[in-house]
Amino acid sequence: MPEPLLVAKSKIDLCLLPPLANRHGLIAGATGTGKTVTLQRIAEGLSRIGVLVFMADVKGDLAGLSQPGEPKGKIQERIEALKLDVPFEACPVVFWDAFGEQGHPVRTTISEMGPLLREAPATHILETGDR
Repeated sequence: MPEPLLVAKSKIDLCLLPPLANRHGLIAGATGTGKTVTLQRIAEGLSRIGVLVFMADVKGDLAGLSQPGEPKGKIQERIEALKLDVPFEACPVVFWDAFGEQGHPVRTTISEMGPLLREAPATHILETGDR
């Protein structure tokens, strides 16, 4: 069995057991409470053991996974205080793009996009209006 994935560390370690990672979960909290960092840690850990991860990242907050990090300032202080062994490595990332302009094109049909069409103006999706 793979080693538990360290997700967070404070007075106790918060770990995810890889065989249980296929269960449903919810990460919720107020702004600035670490939701994005938690997702990053889980994705990095799963990637290191060879598990493919798909995450929708509308705002681009998780795109940094594609680049190795640099410990600076308070981050470096926290790493040292918690005695963490943090490998600052990039993870393999494929950016999908609904329009196929800046990333891997998403191949879909109009019927599969039904919910999206209800939520977004059709003029934007079909590129028929002013931008």
